[in-house]
Amino acid sequence: MAQIKADPNKVSWEESEFPILCETCLGDNPYLRMTKQSQAKECKVCTRPFTVFRWCPGVGMRFKKTEICQTCSKVKNVCQTCLLDLEFGLPVQVRDSALGLEDNAPRSDVNKEYFAQNMDAHFQDSEHGLGSGGFGKAESAGREMLKKLQRKEPYYKRNRQHICSFFVKGNCTRGAECPYRHEMPQEGELANQNIKDRYYGTNDPVARKMLSGPRAGGAARQFAPPEDKSVTSLFITGVTEEITEPDVRGFFYVFGEIKSVVVVHKSKCAFVNFTTRAAAELAFEKAGGGINLQGQPLRVSWARSRPVGARSEQKGGEAEPTPGAVMSALQSGPPPPPGSSSSIAYPSQDPTYQGSTSKHR
Repeated sequence: MAQIKADPNKVSWEESEFPILCETCLGDNPYLRMTKQSQAKECKVCTRPFTVFRWCPGVGMRFKKTEICQTCSKVKNVCQTCLLDLEFGLPVQVRDSALGLEDNAPRSDVNKEYFAQNMDAHFQDSEHGLGSGGFGKAESAGREMLKKLQRKEPYYKRNRQHICSFFVKGNCTRGAECPYRHEMPQEGELANQNIKDRYYGTNDPVARKMLSGPRAGGAARQFAPPEDKSVTSLFITGVTEEITEPDVRGFFYVFGEIKSVVVVHKSKCAFVNFTTRAAAELAFEKAGGGINLQGQPLRVSWARSRPVGARSEQKGGEAEPTPGAVMSALQSGPPPPPGSSSSIAYPSQDPTYQGSTSKHR
């Protein structure tokens, strides 16, 4: 009697008991009911069958379901429904741009299935996925930028019902009993979103809007090294009365020779001026994400240059900031554009940013 061999591809099909979801997609209802159907649909990324979960996140919300398998979710560390990063709640393109990550996931159908099978074997040996394990040691400057961009609370508005297509056409007769939203759709690039582009982090209009916004631009300017190579100073905020100049100098001296340290307790800030740009870059690389000094959390960012009168024009060089000059610079207007003559460090300013709203799954 002939024996039928088991298909190795079917053996690796997903069987899971609970989905990988973000807090927004789960909703605010603590008593959540879900339906589970094994191998009900194909993953929209790797096209392998997977367990589909369906639930309603709250009253007046639409029913949601998982869109990709758990293997693809672990590879990118994203939610199975909205495909946003689980740690920051941001699009993959925003996260990868801030952390300097490259997307090496295959695109062809055969390579995607082979890659997914290898990832299954990897996840069986490892407790965490590639995303959660690989991003933990990413550069601190990029992580600080992502923390500025992320929402502080779940955005449940994203779970609302879809817009009523009959209302858009002008012939909806259900009125207030209609379970869909009666409003006109907004035109623009945000209306054209693709789930694969969201997953791979390419051509994502939501990410493009966030990266071009004032908050992302301010964070990028603050955490990226200044183009002016003459800037060798770091700006520290959150300095309390207990933190003295020797404390600041004792922390930063290991990164290189220090030219001067200025502590202004009235403004709760301090400046550390290094003699070389290499020492300043090394110090920011190690402490740019924030430090803890005397039990107080401090934030460290790059300083900017600002002229303080005829002294800098006469010498044509960088003058050491004094407490009085620092206070004058802090109380003055916005800093000059990059490339202007400099003599005193000036802190970068992060303008207020209003988070963008967009439609997601």
